[in-house]
Amino acid sequence: MYPLLFRVVLARMDPETAHHAGMAVIRLLGVRPFAWATRALTRPDSSLRTQVLGLNFDSPFGVAAGFDKNVKGAQGLWALGFGHVEVGTVTAIPQDGNPRPRLFRLIADRAVINRMGFNNAGADAAASRLRKLRAKKHRAVIGVNIGKSRVVEVEDATADYVRSAALLAPLADYLVVNVSSPNTPGLRGLQAVETLRPLLEAVRQTAGATPLLVKIAPDLEDDEVEAISRLAVELGLAGLIATNTTISRAGLNTDHAVVGAAGAGGLSGAPLKARALQVLRLVRAAVPSEFVVISAGGVETATDVQERMDAGADLVQGYTAFLYRGPLWARQINKSLTR
Repeated sequence: MYPLLFRVVLARMDPETAHHAGMAVIRLLGVRPFAWATRALTRPDSSLRTQVLGLNFDSPFGVAAGFDKNVKGAQGLWALGFGHVEVGTVTAIPQDGNPRPRLFRLIADRAVINRMGFNNAGADAAASRLRKLRAKKHRAVIGVNIGKSRVVEVEDATADYVRSAALLAPLADYLVVNVSSPNTPGLRGLQAVETLRPLLEAVRQTAGATPLLVKIAPDLEDDEVEAISRLAVELGLAGLIATNTTISRAGLNTDHAVVGAAGAGGLSGAPLKARALQVLRLVRAAVPSEFVVISAGGVETATDVQERMDAGADLVQGYTAFLYRGPLWARQINKSLTR
């Protein structure tokens, strides 16, 4: 049913418009009694329950940052069967992001190029919505992904991240420092160990008891991946997320003219699968067993999720395949994982 709907309707819509339409439905599914009915259909089997970061997850499979930028769909995504929802990326200062169009489907590759540019309502708005969710004692595990405000110079990035962390860490189940999006000028330069160290030290101190993780790019050299992994362990972070989107366009099936017309941005989806798995293995080999590793990038099926866990991932995240596989995607993965 959904593949037909995608081909006939959604694939013909502007991708960002389609996303907003989908988010409206997801928000509705998070409201009682729809949430109860939906969760009854999608609830993961009890055998999938896992404890990571001192938190209880109904399933190891969750939604990566980028889907719910403004903490509006967390309840609905939980109702659809995801084991956790990572909201954001949130910046200290509200921002509109890059000009539209900024989201492009590569259907032949089951992929997406985005240059959204951290469009979000800001840390104060996110904190307000998180307080309301906490007041409801909602069961969803919610991580918060924070990034640099575009108007803030790179040399002032630490203070910018700290401001977001101070507002959001007390309300988050875990906090993620995003230094790996390709869509904010200068951001990826913060992944260099000499600049990353003082940033993570400051945010770690501000986050307090909230588990802190860092999210890295798949485009790093292998030795850089290993160096950041060791740094995260040294600084006492709880974990690392591998990986964000890629700037590579290698090996795509989509016509070169279509890819070129989409322009700059991060590529996500199936083409990222091999490198994301490779980076996961590099990270896992560089860190102790108790250090949490979350794998993202190119995850489409339960087989993909299981492969990541077999390679050492404690949790697995997806996003892009949600656009191609539809609202019952998490349910399908969870059911297959229990067989």
